[in-house]
Amino acid sequence: MTAASGVPRVAPGGIREIGAVNWLVCRVAGRAAGTGPPNLFRTLARRRGLFRGWLWFAGRLMPGGSLPRRETELVILRVAHLRGCRYEFDHHVRLGRRAGVRERDVERLKEGPHAAGWTPREQAILAAVDGLHADRDLADGAWTRLRAHLSEGECVELAVLAGHYEMLATVITALRVQPDRVRGR
Repeated sequence: MTAASGVPRVAPGGIREIGAVNWLVCRVAGRAAGTGPPNLFRTLARRRGLFRGWLWFAGRLMPGGSLPRRETELVILRVAHLRGCRYEFDHHVRLGRRAGVRERDVERLKEGPHAAGWTPREQAILAAVDGLHADRDLADGAWTRLRAHLSEGECVELAVLAGHYEMLATVITALRVQPDRVRGR
């Protein structure tokens, strides 16, 4: 897994560049994550309207989605691992702890859906994430296994969630978003 290298291509904005409302949102998000205002948020907020639209959309997936939070974090962490996106991975390790993702789960995520210890539902979800990442599609067998555990609506949400975090990994990497400062360190 790699960290974003070099200097950010777009520096995270301060209050003047992103506006007072967006700055406040960034500060609140940082407190929730145990960091300063997240560099990703401060970077995206340079396009104020886009940031607010994205924030609303992203919030409908996490934390406001219908999938259990633990599963949501497993999906995000698996995508971040597959994409080698250290920023996304580290951020969601911190958030995942509160959702019941333990250190042993994080290590198993690196092995994949066939690692010992996953429930059949978690295996199906993680296998779907792997398929979406590798093939940008789901094989019929993966879909059948997924549908044995998730409703149609949950399958839609899972596909959008995985695709959204693939997109974020691309943005983070392309813009060279740097790691957040963890509070207390």
